[in-house]
Amino acid sequence: MGFLSTFLLFTLTALSALLILLVLGSIYFVATNAEFPSGVERPTKLRTLHIMIVCFEGLGMIMENLGICSRIQFLRCVQSRGKQGKDPALFIKDVKFKHVPVRIYQPKTPSAGGRKGIVFFHGGGWVMGSIVTWRHICFAELCDGMCRYFARESDSVVMSVEYRLAPEHKYPVALDDCLTATTHFLEAAEEHGVDPTQVIVAGDSAGGNLAAAVCQALAGRPELPKLRAEILIYPALQGIDFNLPSYQQNRAAPPLYRNHAAFYGLQYLAGEASLLEEVLEGSHVPADQKLQYRKWLSTDNIPTEFKARGYNPPMTVSCKDEVYKALQAVTSPGFSPLLAEDAVICQLPETCILTCEYDVLRDDGLLYKKRLVDHKIPVTWYHIGNGFHGILGLTGPVCSSLELCLAQQSWNSLELFGTLPGEKEWAGGTGGA
Repeated sequence: MGFLSTFLLFTLTALSALLILLVLGSIYFVATNAEFPSGVERPTKLRTLHIMIVCFEGLGMIMENLGICSRIQFLRCVQSRGKQGKDPALFIKDVKFKHVPVRIYQPKTPSAGGRKGIVFFHGGGWVMGSIVTWRHICFAELCDGMCRYFARESDSVVMSVEYRLAPEHKYPVALDDCLTATTHFLEAAEEHGVDPTQVIVAGDSAGGNLAAAVCQALAGRPELPKLRAEILIYPALQGIDFNLPSYQQNRAAPPLYRNHAAFYGLQYLAGEASLLEEVLEGSHVPADQKLQYRKWLSTDNIPTEFKARGYNPPMTVSCKDEVYKALQAVTSPGFSPLLAEDAVICQLPETCILTCEYDVLRDDGLLYKKRLVDHKIPVTWYHIGNGFHGILGLTGPVCSSLELCLAQQSWNSLELFGTLPGEKEWAGGTGGA
């Protein structure tokens, strides 16, 4: 056996051993660090999904330490591997609205009048995700798959926005891109067969944050058609308090840990996460501002049943001036829509909010719901009692029934859509205002 063959065999063996160690290490990490709630939906699939995520994050860290690419860049590469082709029921085209790439999904069936329009912002912690991604290697259905589904099932024209990602592009770049695309879509709605008075904005996770912020920004734009509604799917709505009951109860609940939520927010806000511990403890906001926002962030505004799994009021910590100066945009409503003034909240359209019990972002949605209801904004709220962050991205019958119910009920609650599947389709969910 020649030297080259021996070297290749040795390299292959070493890589195989490294991969095995990585998988075993990921399984051990998940077993010793992750907390899988006993009542969570599809626990086996969630465990498998989380082990795979941890594996790829481990590979990403190796790549970063070797100087090949950053962990985030590696995860983006993995996530972008799956793409879907044509859809027999939809016309799909990629265009640019000014400088912002968008993908438009239009049903092929003829329509007697203008269709409903959905502007969709994908999730991914502001650092990952794309309009072209269908499924990634962890078997989760991502932006393209969800948009196809919504367009088919609700007979709507869907526009998905390719906003620029952090950490390369910090706040408010993503928001500005989403505003640019949404404004253009409202102005040119009829060109795409859409009734401009029947347009909603929607998003999941970080996309829910962007949807809420866009809705608020457009509330004071009388020259544009008024948005019909907003759909916020387990949205991230504030960066002030990472010690709310849902953050404590689900601090290690896959797939979104408490520290991960803060890490992604910092990437968007500051382009790096060196101040992670300060944000988690709450030393990034002055005491007078915390007092100012308490009326909106207080745990007294969270129903008692959502504290049943445990809640310990955090210790008071003093603000570090240098941290506040570096992160002071965290109190901007563009980043934390929950902190918008009453004069803005009272102008918002009808809203559909989806929350999950085993999700650190649960209480963001609950607190935003209360603010809307207090201003008599019609709210349709769905809580998936055995759900977790990202559950709509899972494939299979549970995912399909949840997506269909969301698409139909969101429109049905606004008297824009047809009948609703049985409540059992929500796998333990509850609804109402």
